[in-house]
Amino acid sequence: MEREDVQRVVGKNAPKNLQLTSPMIQRDLVHAMACETTKRIIADIGNDFFCILVDETRDISMKEQMAIVLRYVNSDGVVMERFLCTSHVPNTKALTLKKEIEAMLLKHGLSMSMIRGQGYDGASNMKGEINGLKTLILGENSFAYYVHCFAHQL
Repeated sequence: MEREDVQRVVGKNAPKNLQLTSPMIQRDLVHAMACETTKRIIADIGNDFFCILVDETRDISMKEQMAIVLRYVNSDGVVMERFLCTSHVPNTKALTLKKEIEAMLLKHGLSMSMIRGQGYDGASNMKGEINGLKTLILGENSFAYYVHCFAHQL
């Protein structure tokens, strides 16, 4: 749609004082943009392999949260890293994080079997050899190779 078309439609249908400044409307707009951006990322991945990069932290309200980033090669052969989501988790135990990762991937139509790499920091709940997130995912998908996050190796 061209800019003039949008202005014509908005000019006819919106009151003159429409400013979209209420917090509720701004949240709705941001949410709509996030949904559309996520759809484009998922469409860009298609049915191809991808890697996950996961980090967990506690936010200012002392709630545990997890961030997921996807790394993949797009149709032009360019390596892409795209932020997928953050999610509040009840704790940062490896099993809890794995279940949340599975839920997020499922929500976006991605499969754990398509993971070809996983990257985390050096925390024991993430890279632990017995009960770490790395080990839990490798137990389900032996092709999901683990790489330590380079930012945490300095």
